[in-house]
Amino acid sequence: MRSGILKTIIVALGLALATAVALPKLSPETAKAAGDAEYQRMRVFTEVLSEIESKYVEKKTSEELITEALKGMVSSLDPHSAYLTPDEFKDLQIETRGSFHGIGIEITQKDGVLTVVSPIEGTPAFLAGVQAGDRIIKIDGKLTKGMSLHDAVKSIRGVKGTKVVLTILREGIQKLSDISITRDVIPMHSVRYNLLEDGFGYVRIASFQEDTTQDLIKALAVLQSQKIPLRGMVLDLRNDPGGLLQEAVSVTDQFVKEGVIVSTKGRQASQQMVFKASGQGKAGDYPVICLVNNGSASASEIVAGALQDHKRAMILGTTTFGKGSVQTIIPLEDKGALRLTTARYYTPNGRAIQAKGIEPDLVVAFEPPEAKKNAADAGASIREKDLSGAMPAEEKPQSKKAEGGAAGENKLYMQSDKLAQDNQLRRALDLLKAWQVFNSSGAKQPSQAALAPAN
Repeated sequence: MRSGILKTIIVALGLALATAVALPKLSPETAKAAGDAEYQRMRVFTEVLSEIESKYVEKKTSEELITEALKGMVSSLDPHSAYLTPDEFKDLQIETRGSFHGIGIEITQKDGVLTVVSPIEGTPAFLAGVQAGDRIIKIDGKLTKGMSLHDAVKSIRGVKGTKVVLTILREGIQKLSDISITRDVIPMHSVRYNLLEDGFGYVRIASFQEDTTQDLIKALAVLQSQKIPLRGMVLDLRNDPGGLLQEAVSVTDQFVKEGVIVSTKGRQASQQMVFKASGQGKAGDYPVICLVNNGSASASEIVAGALQDHKRAMILGTTTFGKGSVQTIIPLEDKGALRLTTARYYTPNGRAIQAKGIEPDLVVAFEPPEAKKNAADAGASIREKDLSGAMPAEEKPQSKKAEGGAAGENKLYMQSDKLAQDNQLRRALDLLKAWQVFNSSGAKQPSQAALAPAN
């Protein structure tokens, strides 16, 4: 067994070395020294593998051990790189295309503790009160310390209708609390929309999936076809954990007429990319206010950063998560995949998002109903820079139809109680109205600083 494994590894290593030598034109002596050093380390690896297989207190197969070795190697790079087994790769493909059974949260690890990046709006976790920054100490009574993200996801997911109990620790609260959540189908419809009032639209993007842009275009068509023309729009990216890069680019393209949307920079030439606006966007020229918070990550930060740099929208809320890295999915021979960080994102003005995030033009902290100071934006936040190993800085979902209702029987209007309970959204609407007051009076459009509260 040991000699067979070693032979396979040595053959693979030999092929890799042959490729490496051809590119930098190393001297024969240098190449031989590098090869000898790596060969010795491979011998140590197979020696440890053999000792565990023969002497460990519980039986372990070489397949199990090599899989965990691969996971450990890749996870040591940064919090977002990972080796995906064939089953994990299938799960990833499902998440970007269809639906799955679970509770609807995005999780990561902070200091070895499972931590919620963001609950997905309208899902069982969201409705049960799970918040960004919550630390998951136990899952169904089992401690999560040392538990891998994959194992945690497997424990949280399950058959629709079954329950899972999360024991969480929330900043500002001294004791642990149990949250019982009933699993359900987590739909991947990412866009919903409403009218806040006549002439003022609202579009919420919960995540960036394969059909996000098409759903956005449909939403814009409905909102822009009303009898009273749109005079302003709120684009809500709060607690949006991100998703597909191309969807972030095409969503931004609906609002920005020309210029760079985002660029990426990595070690390889293929990672030096610049994405530009096509000029074919469907959104009108009305003012836009984009809502963000600490749960806005990755793709949502690309959109917010581009809208901010192009001065196409005012960014309102709190500083975003700060995940400014690109992950490339590389299919492998074993039907699994390597999710590898290969580049960093940069806004049109060249700002790095990684570990910094997007700072709002107007900082407005969320004030939850009943003044609960321990809400997601009131100190329990987690951002990319807080993750171990992070690279340093350089309401319910709806179907394709509009959700209901406030003004009479017209279900396109947002329910009045939702607006009443959301101070950030109310501030955005007030600012859009202020723009209209200035425009109708013939005065110069107010600057962002002028619209900020004097306190």
